[in-house]
Amino acid sequence: MTPQDLMKQEVGKAAAARVKSNSIVGLGTGSTTAFAIEYIGKRLAAGEITNVKGIPTSFQARVLAKQYGIPLTTLDEVDRIDIAIDGADEVDPNKNLIKGGGAAHTQEKVIDALAAQFIVVVDNTKLVDKLGSTFLLPVEVIPMAVSPVMKAIEKLGGKPQLRMGIRKAGPVVTDQGNLVIDVKFDSIDNPAELEKTLNNIPGVLENGLFVGVTDLVLVGEVQGDQVIIKEM
Repeated sequence: MTPQDLMKQEVGKAAAARVKSNSIVGLGTGSTTAFAIEYIGKRLAAGEITNVKGIPTSFQARVLAKQYGIPLTTLDEVDRIDIAIDGADEVDPNKNLIKGGGAAHTQEKVIDALAAQFIVVVDNTKLVDKLGSTFLLPVEVIPMAVSPVMKAIEKLGGKPQLRMGIRKAGPVVTDQGNLVIDVKFDSIDNPAELEKTLNNIPGVLENGLFVGVTDLVLVGEVQGDQVIIKEM
């Protein structure tokens, strides 16, 4: 296991340790969150916690939850989410996020925003002074609206590009059957305003700005041969 993988494992384990018995857990998407799902499953199997049910934010999270023995439920069947654990592509000093590298940000935002406590698990390379510094902003769009949405985004000063598949011909398709436009903005000075502006464009389902949602960020950092977990 590489130092980076070890760091992700330890951050995921630290988040999983915060899950309590008799709780509903939002299960995020991505490589770091995958370790959290694994360790929640191991805690259940060992009897450390009981009566825990998960709500997945993606097909990936659903598969992992089943693999590690976490019972699943849905928003139709529960009246609360006690805790959600998810990753991020960027985190600013105000704990605002850019998410969507895995094209699951729409379901993630629904689950994470509903949670009584939303914990973000990242490594220190994801910390930025300003959102949009290192990562393009994902925008989920219904297929018929791709062209007009891209034109509208260009009027806002963004540089949009349709996300293409790596091991498939054609564009990436989300779990909802939509497409993802990745946008470069020279500067995102007001994330809250941009989040609303983008979502008001007809054809846009959701974008990857998560503003005012995060309660706690667990940041992993490799120092020598040790992994240090910091809270933010």
